[in-house]
Amino acid sequence: MRRGRHSLPRAAGVLLHVSSLPGPHGIGDFGPAARGFADWLARAGFRWWQVLPLNPTDPFYGSSPYRSISSNALSPLFTSPKALVADRRLGPEEARPPRLPAGRVDHQAAGRWKARLLDRAAARAGPDDDFARFLDRERGWLSDFALFAALKRRFKGVAWTDWPEKLRDRDPAALERARKELAAAVRREEFVQYFLDRQWRELRAHCRRLGVGIIGDLPMYPDHDSADVWAARRYFKLDRQGRPRFAAGVPPDYFSKTGQLWGNPVYDWRALVLDGFGWWLDRCARALRLFDAVRLDHFRGLVAGWQVPTGARTAEHGRWVRAPGAKLMAALRERFPELPFIAEDLGHITPAVERARRSVGLPGMKVAVFGFGTDRSPHRPDRVPADAVLYSSTHDTNTVRGWFEQEAGPEERRRLARVLSRPFSAPLCVSVVSPPVRTLLEACLASPAGLVIIAAQDLLGLGARARMNTPGTTSGNWRWRLPADGLTDVLAADLRRSLADADRVSRR
Repeated sequence: MRRGRHSLPRAAGVLLHVSSLPGPHGIGDFGPAARGFADWLARAGFRWWQVLPLNPTDPFYGSSPYRSISSNALSPLFTSPKALVADRRLGPEEARPPRLPAGRVDHQAAGRWKARLLDRAAARAGPDDDFARFLDRERGWLSDFALFAALKRRFKGVAWTDWPEKLRDRDPAALERARKELAAAVRREEFVQYFLDRQWRELRAHCRRLGVGIIGDLPMYPDHDSADVWAARRYFKLDRQGRPRFAAGVPPDYFSKTGQLWGNPVYDWRALVLDGFGWWLDRCARALRLFDAVRLDHFRGLVAGWQVPTGARTAEHGRWVRAPGAKLMAALRERFPELPFIAEDLGHITPAVERARRSVGLPGMKVAVFGFGTDRSPHRPDRVPADAVLYSSTHDTNTVRGWFEQEAGPEERRRLARVLSRPFSAPLCVSVVSPPVRTLLEACLASPAGLVIIAAQDLLGLGARARMNTPGTTSGNWRWRLPADGLTDVLAADLRRSLADADRVSRR
């Protein structure tokens, strides 16, 4: 990816969250299936693997990767039991999985089992040089997170705003006393993050050897009940008890008729400006230690955010509040000159948002299933500019097939048929994919977009049941898993020919 410019080298990638990888452990992880997927990407000629946020999730919020107790920590759910055995943290019998579902993610069952494994592994672990280097490298966030997680367990998951006042308000003496009393629990959290970091670094090194880069995802707002907000509450609009005065969201749009009320606290940008955006830039730096490039979720929130009064039931009656986008873009460019970011600029985009993105040359996003609502949609594959990343679909939309079968109206189908009646230079011969899906993917590959990301569900021509998330709903999301036999060598060979014809094949 050429960074900080208005063009991208032609390439292609696949969107597949780690949780969706196949395997016997109730959820995908950083183990053999992840390496196998990277191998398949390389054989097929793909240059990029895009994932959703890898942070810890909470069943209370439907296990959404966009709601987490930390935007820096990695989720214990992604621990590979086989890697723990290979590192001699566990014996083979200890890591033998119970009977867990294979077809759908079971966050809670997998979480309970893996927590027991990690308890054992952490209890046996001792400090060594690699662990010491990890603590030193990540001390900026890890110390607060480990204590926060230990306190959350002590108080049975109660929100930090309901902790004893001195801990809620981070009284130095109270924090020091808690660190001593909870020393074993704090060290357990540090070791768990170390195990995860080690496994992720090994997976990423494997991807690098194959010439496959990983695109991560940085949520715009951390969750209120998170180590991020607890440790840096001065950067958020909170009351004296630490409760949010406003909630973040977006107004009504394609995704929801009443808007989306996320519930995250909104930033106090004045405080962030006074500190030179250091806290925000540190979040980006952590993400870039994990990924080769990062999608900045809800980029328009860096220019103006939709702010809803606390207590509102929907996002309909919020208001736009300006953010110092130009100053933050300048700070990003100074800290990260190569600017390895993708701006998620979907939804209500104003000229000011577009100017902010272009001021530093960040590529924006287009989504093919949005491309047929009007005759001149900027999302239509043949109209997408070179400085854009074109997605076949996203985690928040239906799959291409699901959209075509359930959502596309007569006019959209007419426009789709007109565009897809043209011959493309990169024909696909994938028998499992129906003609409308196949031809739309061909249009994506042939588009002017520098980078094309195809959702794994679309590569397999799957329908609405394979959808990852339906915004505005709280159950049944984030559970789709890739069939174990879905990505075959035959499919890889066909895709490699198509990517080569479209001048998108990886050269490594």
